[in-house]
Amino acid sequence: MTTYTFKIVVEPDEDRWHAYSPALVERGAATWGATREEALANIEEVVRLVVASMMAQGEAIEPADTVEVTREPRVAVTV
Repeated sequence: MTTYTFKIVVEPDEDRWHAYSPALVERGAATWGATREEALANIEEVVRLVVASMMAQGEAIEPADTVEVTREPRVAVTV
């Protein structure tokens, strides 16, 4: 198994929170939540789905797409 860790950006957006993974946003890894915690939970699920789709299609996950250590929110996906 391999674990990939992705940087996550969570920002307030009027009356909700917007969350996305900069490395995967072009593949649809963006979502929102009513609270910051909900947005983080939602983006974790979205990142898992995007990574699963990439793997099912035989697409490589580039090391540059992942981060080792950061103080910013992040999501780890083990596949």
